[in-house]
Amino acid sequence: MTGEKTLVGTVKEFQWTNPHTWIWLDVPNEKGGSDRWGVEGMSPNYLGRRGWTRSTFKAGDKATIVVHPAKDGSPGGIFVRATLANGRTLTFGANDPPEPVTQR
Repeated sequence: MTGEKTLVGTVKEFQWTNPHTWIWLDVPNEKGGSDRWGVEGMSPNYLGRRGWTRSTFKAGDKATIVVHPAKDGSPGGIFVRATLANGRTLTFGANDPPEPVTQR
């Protein structure tokens, strides 16, 4: 949990599911293709109290996501923080203040 890896790619899917959320991100690789990364997040309940919604990430969104990578080297990890194409930064650490929830 001390190492970090920065992923830059396109969101394939955001799963707003219990017990943990998942972001599936297509990240370009050195072979000209892409690798699908699975990024595990906190529960919807926890994230909802911090201003996240099921539409925080949408398929097709460009995002830069920092993860604690999987120990076995597989394309996956635990969410640390993200920056969306519009510049919005997302975190969910215990010391982060909740982001205001925008009514839609």
